[in-house]
Amino acid sequence: MIPAGLETMEPGLMLGAMLATINVGRLSGHDRVIVLQARQRMASHYQAQVYADMTSVVDAMSGEVGDDLWAAEAAAAEIRVALRLTRRAADSELALALDLKQRLPRVFAALDAGDIDMRRARTLSYGTSHLGGDVGRRVADRALEVARRLTTGQLGALIRRLCLEVDPDDAKERYRRAVEDRRLVAEPTDSGTANLLGLDLPPDRVSAVATHINEIARSLNTAREARTMDQLRADVFLDILEGKRSQRTSGRGSVDIRVDLETLAGLKEHPGDLAGYGPVIADIARRVSEHQQHAQWRFSVTDPATGRPLLSGTTRRRPTAGQRRLVEARDPTCVFPGCRMPAAACDLDHSTPWSDGGSTAVSNLAPLCRHDHRIRHEAGWTHEALPNGDHQWTTRLGHVYTTSGAPP
Repeated sequence: MIPAGLETMEPGLMLGAMLATINVGRLSGHDRVIVLQARQRMASHYQAQVYADMTSVVDAMSGEVGDDLWAAEAAAAEIRVALRLTRRAADSELALALDLKQRLPRVFAALDAGDIDMRRARTLSYGTSHLGGDVGRRVADRALEVARRLTTGQLGALIRRLCLEVDPDDAKERYRRAVEDRRLVAEPTDSGTANLLGLDLPPDRVSAVATHINEIARSLNTAREARTMDQLRADVFLDILEGKRSQRTSGRGSVDIRVDLETLAGLKEHPGDLAGYGPVIADIARRVSEHQQHAQWRFSVTDPATGRPLLSGTTRRRPTAGQRRLVEARDPTCVFPGCRMPAAACDLDHSTPWSDGGSTAVSNLAPLCRHDHRIRHEAGWTHEALPNGDHQWTTRLGHVYTTSGAPP
C-alpha cells in the first residue's frame, strides 16, 4: 500500500522522504502509476530549483561585473563548465531559466509546485516568446490554467490559437513573412539516407497534400503488401515528385476545417482549426470553407459561444455517409486522451459494443485512431460518452481521465 495522501502531496522534503521508502515492486499496478505521478512532481520541483540556481548565478555575477548583459554571458560560462554543457546548451538553458523567472513567474511557480512538468513549461515559454512582455505573459497565464490536463501537442495548439486571437493582425503579418521564406531543403543523415523538407508552407495546402498521399498509400495497403504505412507514404511521396504516379485519387480522402460563424461572415478574426494541424489564421479558414480545393474538404461552422457545430458540409459532391459526417463534425479528432489524429483518418468505435447490444447511432459512435482503437479493446480500457459531450476513459489499472473531442 502507498502512504495516505501521496496522490495530492506537494513536492518537498516530506514527499521526497516518503518516496524514498517505497518499494514499487510490492505495489499494485494502480499504485505504481500514483508513485510515478508523485516522482514527476518532485522532478518538476527540482528542475525549477535548478533554474532558480542558474538565475542566482547571474545575480551573483551582476554584483561582480555591474553589467547585466555581460553578467548573463559570464554566468552562462560558469554554468557551462559546472554542468559539462555545450556552449549552446548552456545559453539555451539559462535563457529559459531567466524567461521563466522574470517574464513568466506564474509558470515558474507552477513548475516549482509540481503542477506542470518541464515539457509544458518549455512549451509555454517558447510558444509566447515572440509576443511583447505583457501580452505574452497574459497568453501564457491563460494557457497555464489548463496546461496540466493537456499534452504538449494540445498545449502548443492552444497557445497558437490564443496568440492568433490576441493579435490577429500580427499573426497575419508573421504568416505572410514566413510563407515568403518558404523553401525546400535536402539534407543528408548520419545513417546515409536523406531528408527532403518543405519549410514554411501554407498549412491548408500541406494538409491537403498529406491527405492525398495518405489516401493513395491506404489503397496500396493490401494483404500482399509487405511495406508499412509509413514506407508506403514515403514511396508515394517520391513517386509523385518523380512523375511516376498519377495524382488522381478516388476522392474519398478529406481534410476537416472548423470555423465559427462570425469569422466565416468576416465579422471577427478568430482562428479556425485544421484537424491534425491545429489553429490557422482566419483568412485560411475562410478560404478553405469558401473555395474548391484539390482534396475533399469538410467544414464545420460552429457557434461562437459554445463551439458546437451549427452546420457541416463538404466541398465535393461525394460526401461520406451521413452518420460519419455528423460524428466527425462533433468530434474532429480522435477522442482518446491527448490524441490529435483527424477524425477523418479514424475508425468509428461503438461506445457500447455492437456485441453488447449497442446501436449504430451517432450518439453511440466516436472516432478513434487505429492505435487507440486497439488500446480500448485489447488493453482493457473503457470509454463512456458524457452528456456534455466529453469522453470519460478508465484505464486497465483503474485511473479515470476525461477528455473532449473539441480542440483545446
